[in-house]
Amino acid sequence: MKVSQPEGRIADNIVFFARALRKAGMRVGPASVKDAIEAVLTAGIGGRDDFYWTLHAVLVTRHEDHATFDEAFRLYWKSRELVEKLLAMFSPVAVDNAERRKPRAAENRVSQAMFEGRQDGRPPREIPEIEIDARFTVSGSEVLRGKDFAQMNADELTDARKAISELRLPFDTVATRRFKADGSGRRIDPRAMMRMAARTGGELILPKFRSPREIHPPLVVLADISGSMSQYTRIFLHFLHALTEKRRRVHAFVFGTRLTNLTRQMRHRDPDAALADASAVVKDWSGGTRIGETLGEFNRLWSRRVLGQGAVVLLITDGLERDHIEGLAQEMERLHKSCRRLIWLNPLLRFDGFEARARGVKAMLPHVDEFRPVHNLEALADLCASLARGSARDVDPRRWLDIGAARAA
Repeated sequence: MKVSQPEGRIADNIVFFARALRKAGMRVGPASVKDAIEAVLTAGIGGRDDFYWTLHAVLVTRHEDHATFDEAFRLYWKSRELVEKLLAMFSPVAVDNAERRKPRAAENRVSQAMFEGRQDGRPPREIPEIEIDARFTVSGSEVLRGKDFAQMNADELTDARKAISELRLPFDTVATRRFKADGSGRRIDPRAMMRMAARTGGELILPKFRSPREIHPPLVVLADISGSMSQYTRIFLHFLHALTEKRRRVHAFVFGTRLTNLTRQMRHRDPDAALADASAVVKDWSGGTRIGETLGEFNRLWSRRVLGQGAVVLLITDGLERDHIEGLAQEMERLHKSCRRLIWLNPLLRFDGFEARARGVKAMLPHVDEFRPVHNLEALADLCASLARGSARDVDPRRWLDIGAARAA
């Protein structure tokens, strides 16, 4: 029996589209491609939205891959933009003096995967030899350190993950109420002296000393995984995994519309497997956000379990909360009083003109100890140094509150 082949090139286009998704970092195998073709042939192409969600339902298996799929679909299945990019690729490059727009999330990764190898057909151009004095330029690694995570392509993200694993991680300690034997300590240890005297029958009593015992304080991470934060939280989880490998008592929580504990998943030795397990557990990745409600849930259910012995809390969110601002301020105050140090990491600080105008930001700032960016490798390196040595003036949240008050006046 001869099986009739579908007309047109839709199957070939889906195969090429899936290949581009795989190069952009998504997990798309041959079985998924076959299922996608069968799904499209079964459901038909009634409209662009129907076609989009048919492919999305089959090819997207992780919440964090939604942005990559969306950008790839927009770039590949929108013929007008595709033709323009192909024409621009095979034409001489002219200087563009127009103001450039900000790249979309995952755009660099998708463009690199989709048009990889397509520039080989260009006629070779003679490039004049230019001597450059590179004494005051920066190396490729320094450029990578300052590049925004959301604008990195797949290769740069791989290099960034490798650089994160090689960061000098903090090993700060805090003194506890308990003591340990210390020959150079400043406190007399009467119990140790009596035990030693009992061994000699009380004939000889030698002085014994002790000092406070120092431990690594617990490190608790509360990371926002809503749509505006998923690109930064995903790369920060690699940093968190590196911390978990080299430091004890690291607790990881993510929140969007609900709170999810990822501490057990982050203990997996393979970072890719750890993130895969975390993605399978989280149900609200790249969705909405309820900062006040999720912080309230953490304060009720987890604060007494994980915030003891001088814990440090890293809160990763943009603070764009619209509802229940009064409850957000109360929960932030309670969280601040429950830990030794509360550090707010906000990717919006990558903008030079950032101001604390949003209601959520204004409600949260008075209850944090530090206000830091978290958008590139340099920011993560500064965070590691801060955890080891202490706060700095340029991250004092009162600075942003004073600027906001001055602008309002």
